[in-house]
Amino acid sequence: MDQMEKKEFRAESKRLLDLMINSIYTHKEIFLREIISNASDAVDKLAYLALTDDKVGLSRDEFAIHLTVDEKMKTLTVSDNGIGMSKEEMENNLGTIARSGSYQFKQEMEQKEEVDIIGQFGVGFYSAFMVAEAVTVISRKYGSDEAWMWQSSGADGYTMIACEKDAPGTDVIMKLKADTENETYSDYLKEYTLRSLVRKYSDYIRYPIKMEVTQYRQVPDPDDAEKTISEAYQEEQTLNSMVPLWQKSKSQVTDEEYERFYQDKFFDFEKPAARVVVSAEGAVTYKALLYIPSKAPYDYFTKEYKRGLQLYSSGVMIMEHCEELVPEHFAFVRGVVDSQDLSLNISREMLQHDRQLQLIAQNLEKKIKSELEKLMKNDREGYEKFYSAFGIQLKYGAVTDYGVHKDQLQDLLLFWSAKEKKLISLKEYAEGMGEEQKFIYFAVGDSRSRLQQLPQTEMLLSKGFDVLLFTEDVDEFVAQTLMKYAEHEFRSVSAEDLQTGGEEKQDETSCQPVLDFVKNALGEKVAKVRLSRNLGSHPVFLSPDGGMSFEMAKYFNKLHPEAAIEVPKVLELNAEHKIFVQLQNLMGSNPEKAGKYAELLYSQALLMAGMELEDPTAYTDLVCELIG
Repeated sequence: MDQMEKKEFRAESKRLLDLMINSIYTHKEIFLREIISNASDAVDKLAYLALTDDKVGLSRDEFAIHLTVDEKMKTLTVSDNGIGMSKEEMENNLGTIARSGSYQFKQEMEQKEEVDIIGQFGVGFYSAFMVAEAVTVISRKYGSDEAWMWQSSGADGYTMIACEKDAPGTDVIMKLKADTENETYSDYLKEYTLRSLVRKYSDYIRYPIKMEVTQYRQVPDPDDAEKTISEAYQEEQTLNSMVPLWQKSKSQVTDEEYERFYQDKFFDFEKPAARVVVSAEGAVTYKALLYIPSKAPYDYFTKEYKRGLQLYSSGVMIMEHCEELVPEHFAFVRGVVDSQDLSLNISREMLQHDRQLQLIAQNLEKKIKSELEKLMKNDREGYEKFYSAFGIQLKYGAVTDYGVHKDQLQDLLLFWSAKEKKLISLKEYAEGMGEEQKFIYFAVGDSRSRLQQLPQTEMLLSKGFDVLLFTEDVDEFVAQTLMKYAEHEFRSVSAEDLQTGGEEKQDETSCQPVLDFVKNALGEKVAKVRLSRNLGSHPVFLSPDGGMSFEMAKYFNKLHPEAAIEVPKVLELNAEHKIFVQLQNLMGSNPEKAGKYAELLYSQALLMAGMELEDPTAYTDLVCELIG
């Protein structure tokens, strides 16, 4: 038997341990959940191996987690008959804080594409030091005759000692701290407290969590045969229901339990925006418990975020992030799916072609959409909070894959209404249209306030028409992809023909000399100069020539600066504005000054379009010159 080995934690581990004990967890009772979760992970690993390894010698019903209390020694022990740890694994997993045995197992098994493990033995284990003055771990690895004891009193380090253990598995022995004025650590030795904590945090663990509990029975009184007395005896009981929350009927689960499950399982401190509970039988039998978050996780818009639902088969986890179960446009949905119709050893390749899985995914997609529509209808404030986090995901979903999902997603989209001054749906826009309105009008830019003040927006609003203000890069692509809604085509306010009704054909003959003059004065700066009846009280506007807008060009140039696109500019003039008349008069009397007016109008049009002036200094000098 090897001699005792004493080792120190690394410096960073000491700092992290101090943080763990004093900062990370606000409720010390959480330690039991962490230790039990680690035990469950260890059993998961051996249960998985038992599917293909007859030597394990344990059936599924024999796997368990035990709690043992020794009030005299003030110890609480959590034992499992799982995979166990070797000496090297104990040093790696317990000697270096935040090193994860389950994470390592997951990495190794993912190479075989056969299993996925949620738990990470590491940081959570050290929560034991919040309540324990010393922790002892005795473990024997499956397949080994060797057992090792790891002991530590905290940041001073740890010792490793070879020992004996009858069977594979792990015992975590916590010697609790002495009670203080503020903390009663001895409560964690009480049956009621432990039972409550298991029910509160670990009721859905699918292996029995057992403990010797005190029971009472009536027996004859030895001093008086006609009487009975109460006699205490110990009986092993299972503390958890072992029925996962998603396997229970809705009537058996409270809203608080659903919310707590979500917050604990998916590490979100806010309540979800909505949930979807499914119990399906038929072509495929499965149960699902899905959640729609109200806010995006910190890594949602990064490459590190993993979409997908947790996939179980008869309570045994197959995969932590099954992407095939949820489409990209609903990537924010979290939850679990459990089906007895799926193979335990199903691989990722098989998943892609598994008909049952495809049916589940199709059904869940419909359920999620229906729940979002219900949220929009019944809790508009809640939906808008959700939309502020994930609306852009829905928009991109509508345009990707050549718009194959557009019909499914279009009624979930919201855009800012210039008329209503709030977010509205396309359905609400269409319902507010008068009979004379032909198009769904939109304006594209980077600022609502600027778009609200565009000449065309003001003109359309004056006629009672609404304008959707597109301020996100994807918005214009959505309009192009949808093309129309409720038989009404989308039309940009910068289009030459807005067809607002009642327009008279403008006589351009008398105005043509002015248009030609301005074009010659500006040269290659603009592709065309034309008249517009869409400018209301404003003298000028700059619109794109062709199908691509200025904002769309900005987007493409941001993505591919090496292949920058320049959209030809069209300068639109309002013949009914007084500046047009002045320009017309100056052409004959002072053509040089008229040319400067043309330059001024072009610069103003650039500013209104949200574009940079080519020479701000020259512009200010020109304004001063013309004012003087």
